[in-house]
Amino acid sequence: MTNSQPGILAPLPNHSRYIEFSVVAGCDPVSCLKSLALRRVGSDLVIGLGFGLIQGMGKSVAGLHGFQAESGPGCEAPATQADLWCWIRGDDRGQIALLGRELIRMLKPAFKVERLVNGFKYETGLDLSGYEDGTENPEGDDAIEAAIARGAGAGIDGSSFVSVQQWHHDLDHFDSLSEETRDNIIGRRIRDNEEIDEAPVSAHVKRTAQESFDPEAFMVRRSMPWGNVSGEGLMFVAFGKSFDAFEAQLKRMTGQEDGIVDGLFRFTQPLSGSNFWCPPVADGHLDLSAIGI
Repeated sequence: MTNSQPGILAPLPNHSRYIEFSVVAGCDPVSCLKSLALRRVGSDLVIGLGFGLIQGMGKSVAGLHGFQAESGPGCEAPATQADLWCWIRGDDRGQIALLGRELIRMLKPAFKVERLVNGFKYETGLDLSGYEDGTENPEGDDAIEAAIARGAGAGIDGSSFVSVQQWHHDLDHFDSLSEETRDNIIGRRIRDNEEIDEAPVSAHVKRTAQESFDPEAFMVRRSMPWGNVSGEGLMFVAFGKSFDAFEAQLKRMTGQEDGIVDGLFRFTQPLSGSNFWCPPVADGHLDLSAIGI
């Protein structure tokens, strides 16, 4: 059992809405955060608070910092740090839209929307490239160990740190490649999802093999596809007991270790990047005691 927000470890829903907010200049966010804390937290909503929001309140959470941009040969992972993140989850798009309206209305006195993206589950959890996302996700106790903070004290235990990126795919280019080339970009065969031992070192699976890092870089991915008039891609969402695993993987993907860039950058680029702290829950409500609320 854990006192983490239920939606963090729950299976992927059929639909999602991701909303990122920033604090309106000159406004005090405390009353809005108190309103959020009054709402029961179920599996339909995960809430994350950004470094700037908490710092602006004169508080701090150990391990929380803004998204760190990375770049390498022909690739860039930008930072577009927001102050507050709401991941709305469910099976009914209408209910998701209404909950989104409720949250925007609740937060409007002090927050404005910076990014709103609708996500969806594709078949059993595939990326729009056709490849399975999160094949190596830890499960059960291993997921709790990877994603949930423990042993840090009241108000922190049960919390999680999440990194969120919106990736934009060039599916026309990807589809123009041979199946063998696509498999080698990912490092798995699309027909059976088996890892390819002889795939190039730039293959995504080899770049991000969680057990190949020191310390091992395990995290719980809860990514989902998105699509609108501007294109399609993946909302990458990775929960960890710290940001260490995600940051180690992103550095390697962008060639910081050895100059080898992840094959993913051949057809997709991140548009955004934000880090958030997802507080624990107590009696079914957000526990904001760590920041004095």
